[in-house]
Amino acid sequence: MRIGIFGGTFDPVHLGHLIAAEQSREQAHLHEVHFVPAARPPHKSNRPLTPFGNRAEMLELAIAGHPAFRIDRLEKERPGPSYTVDTLEELLRSQAGAELTLIVGSDCLPDIATWREPARIGEIADLLVVTRPGADVRSGEISQFLPAGLRVRQIITKPVIDISSHDLRRRLAEGKSVRYLVPRAVESYIEAHGLYRAG
Repeated sequence: MRIGIFGGTFDPVHLGHLIAAEQSREQAHLHEVHFVPAARPPHKSNRPLTPFGNRAEMLELAIAGHPAFRIDRLEKERPGPSYTVDTLEELLRSQAGAELTLIVGSDCLPDIATWREPARIGEIADLLVVTRPGADVRSGEISQFLPAGLRVRQIITKPVIDISSHDLRRRLAEGKSVRYLVPRAVESYIEAHGLYRAG
Protein backbone atom coordinates (compact mmCIF):
# COMPACT_ATOMS: atom_id res chain seq x y z
CA MET A 1 0.00 0.00 0.00
CA ARG A 2 1.53 3.31 -1.13
CA ILE A 3 0.04 6.29 0.72
CA GLY A 4 0.69 9.94 -0.02
CA ILE A 5 0.51 12.27 2.99
CA PHE A 6 -0.64 15.77 2.11
CA GLY A 7 -0.53 18.16 5.05
CA GLY A 8 -1.48 21.80 5.28
CA THR A 9 -3.83 24.29 6.85
CA PHE A 10 -6.29 24.05 3.94
CA ASP A 11 -7.71 27.44 4.96
CA PRO A 12 -9.64 27.08 2.70
CA VAL A 13 -9.02 24.02 0.54
CA HIS A 14 -9.02 24.96 -3.15
CA LEU A 15 -8.74 23.40 -6.59
CA GLY A 16 -4.94 23.76 -6.59
CA HIS A 17 -4.76 21.42 -3.57
CA LEU A 18 -7.00 18.87 -5.27
CA ILE A 19 -5.08 18.97 -8.55
CA ALA A 20 -1.78 18.51 -6.69
CA ALA A 21 -3.20 15.52 -4.80
CA GLU A 22 -4.67 13.89 -7.89
CA GLN A 23 -1.54 14.38 -10.00
CA SER A 24 0.57 12.96 -7.14
CA ARG A 25 -1.73 9.94 -6.90
CA GLU A 26 -1.60 9.29 -10.62
CA GLN A 27 2.05 10.04 -11.39
CA ALA A 28 3.49 8.30 -8.31
CA HIS A 29 1.02 5.38 -8.49
CA LEU A 30 -0.32 5.96 -4.98
CA HIS A 31 -3.14 3.80 -3.66
CA GLU A 32 -4.42 6.55 -1.37
CA VAL A 33 -3.81 10.21 -0.56
CA HIS A 34 -4.43 11.24 3.05
CA PHE A 35 -5.16 14.92 3.65
CA VAL A 36 -3.91 15.92 7.10
CA PRO A 37 -5.20 19.32 8.20
CA ALA A 38 -2.81 21.00 10.63
CA ALA A 39 -4.18 22.03 14.00
CA ARG A 40 -1.38 24.39 15.06
CA PRO A 41 1.22 24.81 12.29
CA PRO A 42 4.43 26.23 13.81
CA HIS A 43 5.23 28.34 10.72
CA LYS A 44 1.82 30.07 10.75
CA SER A 45 1.51 30.91 14.43
CA ASN A 46 1.40 34.65 13.63
CA ARG A 47 -2.15 34.57 12.21
CA PRO A 48 -5.45 33.17 13.43
CA LEU A 49 -6.71 30.04 11.72
CA THR A 50 -10.26 29.10 10.85
CA PRO A 51 -11.39 26.51 13.43
CA PHE A 52 -10.12 23.01 12.75
CA GLY A 53 -13.64 21.60 12.45
CA ASN A 54 -14.59 24.03 9.68
CA ARG A 55 -11.43 23.32 7.71
CA ALA A 56 -11.91 19.55 8.03
CA GLU A 57 -15.56 19.80 6.95
CA MET A 58 -14.58 21.80 3.87
CA LEU A 59 -12.03 19.11 3.05
CA GLU A 60 -14.71 16.43 3.39
CA LEU A 61 -16.90 18.31 0.92
CA ALA A 62 -13.99 18.87 -1.47
CA ILE A 63 -12.92 15.21 -1.73
CA ALA A 64 -16.38 13.63 -1.56
CA GLY A 65 -16.73 10.90 -4.16
CA HIS A 66 -13.01 10.27 -4.69
CA PRO A 67 -12.35 6.67 -3.60
CA ALA A 68 -8.61 7.18 -3.06
CA PHE A 69 -8.80 10.38 -0.98
CA ARG A 70 -9.06 10.31 2.82
CA ILE A 71 -8.96 12.86 5.63
CA ASP A 72 -6.95 12.12 8.74
CA ARG A 73 -7.80 14.32 11.74
CA LEU A 74 -4.97 13.02 13.94
CA GLU A 75 -3.49 16.47 14.57
CA LYS A 76 -6.70 17.81 16.11
CA GLU A 77 -6.24 16.30 19.57
CA ARG A 78 -2.45 16.39 19.74
CA PRO A 79 -1.15 19.16 22.02
CA GLY A 80 1.48 21.63 20.93
CA PRO A 81 2.56 22.62 17.43
CA SER A 82 1.72 20.35 14.48
CA TYR A 83 5.17 19.09 13.50
CA THR A 84 5.40 16.95 10.36
CA VAL A 85 7.72 14.45 12.00
CA ASP A 86 5.22 13.78 14.81
CA THR A 87 2.41 13.28 12.31
CA LEU A 88 4.50 10.84 10.29
CA GLU A 89 5.47 8.91 13.43
CA GLU A 90 1.79 8.49 14.28
CA LEU A 91 0.90 7.45 10.74
CA LEU A 92 3.77 4.97 10.73
CA ARG A 93 2.15 3.26 13.72
CA SER A 94 -1.43 3.39 12.42
CA GLN A 95 -0.58 2.41 8.82
CA ALA A 96 1.72 -0.49 9.62
CA GLY A 97 3.34 -1.93 6.51
CA ALA A 98 2.36 0.98 4.25
CA GLU A 99 4.91 2.88 2.17
CA LEU A 100 4.54 6.54 3.12
CA THR A 101 5.35 9.47 0.85
CA LEU A 102 5.13 13.10 1.90
CA ILE A 103 3.63 15.48 -0.69
CA VAL A 104 5.20 18.95 -0.53
CA GLY A 105 5.08 21.98 -2.78
CA SER A 106 8.28 23.11 -4.46
CA ASP A 107 7.88 26.45 -2.66
CA CYS A 108 8.53 24.65 0.65
CA LEU A 109 11.98 23.41 -0.33
CA PRO A 110 14.00 26.46 0.80
CA ASP A 111 12.58 26.06 4.34
CA ILE A 112 12.67 22.28 4.64
CA ALA A 113 16.04 22.22 6.43
CA THR A 114 14.42 24.18 9.29
CA TRP A 115 11.73 21.55 9.87
CA ARG A 116 11.89 19.55 13.06
CA GLU A 117 14.02 16.38 12.73
CA PRO A 118 14.32 16.29 8.92
CA ALA A 119 16.52 13.19 9.05
CA ARG A 120 13.80 11.29 10.90
CA ILE A 121 11.25 12.48 8.33
CA GLY A 122 13.50 10.95 5.69
CA GLU A 123 13.59 7.63 7.56
CA ILE A 124 9.80 7.42 7.50
CA ALA A 125 8.88 8.83 4.10
CA ASP A 126 10.19 9.85 0.71
CA LEU A 127 9.20 13.22 -0.74
CA LEU A 128 6.99 13.94 -3.69
CA VAL A 129 7.71 17.51 -4.79
CA VAL A 130 4.82 19.20 -6.59
CA THR A 131 5.80 22.09 -8.83
CA ARG A 132 4.32 25.46 -7.85
CA PRO A 133 4.19 28.68 -9.90
CA GLY A 134 7.27 30.79 -9.23
CA ALA A 135 9.10 27.89 -7.60
CA ASP A 136 10.13 25.68 -10.51
CA VAL A 137 12.70 23.02 -9.65
CA ARG A 138 14.72 20.47 -11.57
CA SER A 139 16.06 17.20 -10.24
CA GLY A 140 19.63 18.46 -10.19
CA GLU A 141 18.68 21.57 -8.22
CA ILE A 142 16.76 19.91 -5.40
CA SER A 143 19.79 18.53 -3.57
CA GLN A 144 20.91 22.03 -2.57
CA PHE A 145 17.81 22.35 -0.37
CA LEU A 146 17.71 18.92 1.23
CA PRO A 147 19.38 18.19 4.56
CA ALA A 148 21.01 14.79 5.05
CA GLY A 149 18.52 11.96 5.16
CA LEU A 150 15.79 13.49 3.02
CA ARG A 151 15.30 12.13 -0.47
CA VAL A 152 12.98 13.04 -3.30
CA ARG A 153 11.20 10.13 -4.89
CA GLN A 154 9.70 12.11 -7.76
CA ILE A 155 8.90 15.58 -9.05
CA ILE A 156 5.19 15.89 -9.79
CA THR A 157 4.26 18.21 -12.64
CA LYS A 158 0.79 19.65 -12.95
CA PRO A 159 -1.09 22.35 -14.85
CA VAL A 160 0.08 25.81 -13.83
CA ILE A 161 -2.80 27.08 -11.70
CA ASP A 162 -1.79 29.87 -9.36
CA ILE A 163 -4.33 29.70 -6.52
CA SER A 164 -3.42 30.35 -2.90
CA SER A 165 -5.52 30.15 0.27
CA HIS A 166 -4.11 33.54 1.28
CA ASP A 167 -5.47 35.13 -1.89
CA LEU A 168 -8.83 33.39 -1.45
CA ARG A 169 -9.16 34.71 2.11
CA ARG A 170 -8.39 38.22 0.85
CA ARG A 171 -10.94 37.93 -1.96
CA LEU A 172 -13.61 36.69 0.40
CA ALA A 173 -12.90 39.46 2.91
CA GLU A 174 -13.35 41.96 0.06
CA GLY A 175 -16.63 40.36 -0.99
CA LYS A 176 -15.20 39.06 -4.27
CA SER A 177 -16.08 35.80 -6.02
CA VAL A 178 -14.17 32.55 -5.52
CA ARG A 179 -16.31 30.66 -8.03
CA TYR A 180 -14.22 28.10 -9.97
CA LEU A 181 -11.33 28.55 -7.52
CA VAL A 182 -12.80 26.26 -4.87
CA PRO A 183 -15.25 23.36 -5.28
CA ARG A 184 -18.85 24.58 -5.42
CA ALA A 185 -19.71 22.69 -2.21
CA VAL A 186 -16.88 24.48 -0.40
CA GLU A 187 -18.04 27.84 -1.73
CA SER A 188 -21.56 27.13 -0.44
CA TYR A 189 -20.15 26.07 2.95
CA ILE A 190 -18.15 29.30 3.25
CA GLU A 191 -21.25 31.33 2.43
CA ALA A 192 -23.48 29.38 4.84
CA HIS A 193 -21.03 29.71 7.75
CA GLY A 194 -20.01 33.31 7.06
CA LEU A 195 -16.31 32.41 6.91
CA TYR A 196 -13.54 34.82 5.91
CA ARG A 197 -15.70 37.92 6.02
CA ALA A 198 -14.00 41.20 6.86
CA GLY A 199 -14.33 42.17 10.51
